[in-house]
Amino acid sequence: MKTTLDVVTFGEAMALFIADAPGELDEIEHFTRSLAGAETNVAIGLARLGLRTGWVSKVGDDPFGAYILRHLRREGVDLREVKVDPRYPTGFQFKSKVASGDPKVQYYRKGSAASTIGVEDFAESYFLSARHLHMTGIPPALSASAKQFAELAMNTMKTAGRTVSFDPNLRPQLWGSEREMIDTINRLASRADWFLPGLAEGRLLTGYADPRDIAAYYLERGASLVVVKLGPEGAYYRTATEENRVPGFPVSKVVDTVGAGDGFAVGVVSGLLQSLPVEAAVVRGNAIGAMVVTSPGDSDGLPTRDQLDSFMKMNGGMPA
Repeated sequence: MKTTLDVVTFGEAMALFIADAPGELDEIEHFTRSLAGAETNVAIGLARLGLRTGWVSKVGDDPFGAYILRHLRREGVDLREVKVDPRYPTGFQFKSKVASGDPKVQYYRKGSAASTIGVEDFAESYFLSARHLHMTGIPPALSASAKQFAELAMNTMKTAGRTVSFDPNLRPQLWGSEREMIDTINRLASRADWFLPGLAEGRLLTGYADPRDIAAYYLERGASLVVVKLGPEGAYYRTATEENRVPGFPVSKVVDTVGAGDGFAVGVVSGLLQSLPVEAAVVRGNAIGAMVVTSPGDSDGLPTRDQLDSFMKMNGGMPA
């Protein structure tokens, strides 16, 4: 089948309300609306770099759903397989503003339209129109039907010879138990080509403390590339034939850390799909992750190609 998309992804998008001032969420009077969703962050980031990207999901027939679709269309993301379901609402969340560290996030997503996605919503021809699948560990945590959808998507793409990247993006509060989370994520990771855990995630999922051992765990189970995110320190990557630590890019001020991992995935996935060497793709991931933390919204800091090249030149890197 001829591919018309570079990347397809799927998951839940939510309306996001960011506090306009620091403080506890119950004390905040004014919020700024934005868009949240790990997979939509990646879709937006890839589209801004010029890749043909599709996102699959469900939204409610409500103002939040309409806002999400309008926002993503404006970013150039293909939405042909997004369904509007009048029976269930679109999820939303509130996020605090902080001077340092991670903001507090309050979710309102239980019983959302996206959580009802299931195998009956899977359009095989649409997924196979893409040469790559990016997925995270969030959809399998939303519901039993969403987990079945995720497994079908991965198996379909792998059977067809497509590449798959997987960011665990652990959300323990969404799972029935930690054991279920670990077992499900590790089962999916063993089918992925490129696995992108954070260091704390890798330690929880494998029981190993060192990035090298975490990477070895997944390489032995079928991954061809493991990249362990190390926060401000950069990232460690390992394949069957090479490994290295790649330093991060310094930033003058961290505004919001949410979305940095999604930005990192944008850099690595886009780099590999555009035939960059692994280390150069990881450098790109570090650069975009650094750019994202300087902006308040989850996707505000995701760059265009020109912005990315300019950032890397200014910080001693080569154009991406």
